[in-house]
Amino acid sequence: MIGSFRKFLSDVGLELRKTSWPWDAKEKGFRKFKELTDSTMVVVVGLVILGAYVAGWDFIMVYVMKFLTLGLK
Repeated sequence: MIGSFRKFLSDVGLELRKTSWPWDAKEKGFRKFKELTDSTMVVVVGLVILGAYVAGWDFIMVYVMKFLTLGLK
C-alpha cells in the first residue's frame, strides 16, 4: 500500500516536471505571472459578459411569461 503511494507520488512529480507553467521563471515579482493574470482577466471578463447576457434574457423572459399568464393588468 505504501509502496504504491510512493510510486504514485513519484509519477506525479515526473509529470509535473514535463509541464509548461504559465509564467516566465526568469522574471521577478508580479511580472512573472503576467500570462497567468492576463488569462485570469479574460476568464473573469467572459464570465461577467455571459452572466449579464443570461440575466438580461432571464429578465426579459420573466416579463414575457407574466404577460402571457396574467395579461395586461
